[in-house]
Amino acid sequence: MKIAVILLMFSVLALSGCSRHYVMTLNNGTKVVAASKPQLKEGTYYFKDATGGEQTIPQGRVREISPGTHSKTEANPFKVGPGSAPAK
Repeated sequence: MKIAVILLMFSVLALSGCSRHYVMTLNNGTKVVAASKPQLKEGTYYFKDATGGEQTIPQGRVREISPGTHSKTEANPFKVGPGSAPAK
């Protein structure tokens, strides 16, 4: 019984590391999350979104593709730059 539980826990642990999301950064700064690795076919990236639907994006619109854990995010996306005045 203990061996079966250990094997079950090991297999759950091993399989849980296989799922990976990818972040595609487009030329306009928009980030698209893909549930599967985007595949390039004839100038178009094909991938599955979070709901499992098949999506496409032309290659020319994609700036960067990175694994979800390695994507770069800004610390404060609402940072006010120098010379900017608050709205009145």
